[in-house]
Amino acid sequence: MLDGKVMVTGGAGYIGSHAVLALLDAGFEVVVIDNLVTGFDWAVDGRAAFVEMAVEDPRVPGVLAEHGVRAIMHFAGSVVVPESVSDPLKYYRNNTAATRSLIESAVTAGVPHFIFSSTAATYGTPERVPISESDPTRPINPYGMSKLMTETMLRDVAAAHPINYACLRYFNVAGADPQGRSGQSTVGATHLIKIAVEAATGKRDAVSVFGTDFETRDGTGVRDYIHVSDLAEAHVAALKLLIAQPGESHILNAGYGRGFSVMEVLDAVDRVTNMTIERRLEGRRAGDPAELVADNSAILKTIDWAPKRDDLDGIVKDALAWERALAERAPAERGR
Repeated sequence: MLDGKVMVTGGAGYIGSHAVLALLDAGFEVVVIDNLVTGFDWAVDGRAAFVEMAVEDPRVPGVLAEHGVRAIMHFAGSVVVPESVSDPLKYYRNNTAATRSLIESAVTAGVPHFIFSSTAATYGTPERVPISESDPTRPINPYGMSKLMTETMLRDVAAAHPINYACLRYFNVAGADPQGRSGQSTVGATHLIKIAVEAATGKRDAVSVFGTDFETRDGTGVRDYIHVSDLAEAHVAALKLLIAQPGESHILNAGYGRGFSVMEVLDAVDRVTNMTIERRLEGRRAGDPAELVADNSAILKTIDWAPKRDDLDGIVKDALAWERALAERAPAERGR
């Protein structure tokens, strides 16, 4: 076990809050920092300490020292691909420059372990599917590039300082905590399953399908959907490996190794809800590859982890349950 606490940046957000739950459930002590620009303070489990702060804040080294932090899980950042195309400087500021500051704080405070939430967008348009970690990284949008730049920084810093790291390249994260403790709460979220369950609960009139002319089995984009709780547990397993092997670092795909098209996902939502969600066919969005599916053989071999929730209908059910629970929260609390 770690001889100190784990700092989770962005721990009031979607994936970060699930990582907090997984860490606490595994017996780790946790401190969360989040500037609450897109996160919610009520999403932070009460067992964790919480500091409202941005990752680039000059006080971060003091927080690391005060709480005896020995590992960082970094989730804070901006994540909307089309927005990164229209506002690239925002992404290089929030994802690359801010993370550079956080890594420097980690080095200054002597934090030996760093886990980074990277993305399959680092691959750009893949030459083959499924995609392995050894395939070329050629991002086609600033979001993917901003994440790849952070991977490069971590590689170089680990070569110069006593710190090891794991970069988990996420594919499409979906679902919610099966116990109903957290879920995707962001207003205006762009995740397909989140949008679809919002439509199912009356928050949206329809679901837009961006692109029907991709070279896929039904013309719509194909993605590898991973349950957020499985992903959170993969982070805990990766941390345990970093602790056990302090001289080793890893870059690993985080996915299930199979993909579903947009239409197949919407079919699943129709099955689970026993209703028909209206589908609006629109043109492609900037920066969207046709197909992103993980070769997940490396993560299965490298860390002590295996998917527990790799069923599309189950992922939709958990997302739907959270969406219904979220609708019951007081409107003022949802917007805090």
